[in-house]
Amino acid sequence: MAKWDQLEAVVVQVHREKMTVAEAAPIFAEVWPWLRRQYGGWVATLRPYWQQTKAAGEQTQTDPFQLLLDLESPTAILGNWRAMQHLPAAREALNHLLRDQND
Repeated sequence: MAKWDQLEAVVVQVHREKMTVAEAAPIFAEVWPWLRRQYGGWVATLRPYWQQTKAAGEQTQTDPFQLLLDLESPTAILGNWRAMQHLPAAREALNHLLRDQND
């Protein structure tokens, strides 16, 4: 979960221009490859959760995790409104998964 938190923070901060692409690069280089390697084991578990969320005011049709993991560099975050619109769907899915695991 900590790596996902780092991804989320970088996306938000770079998008809002609170962090430069250069500042984000080392975090990106560490976090994205790790999450990409791990995500295959989580795809099926997370799918029903993100399918219950909304992105851009509509039912989420695109895997928000994969959308964010497909970003090739911190530069791809700049001006990427679609990524920002799907970030809350990913967070909501994770929160619901964690809630269900703790029940």
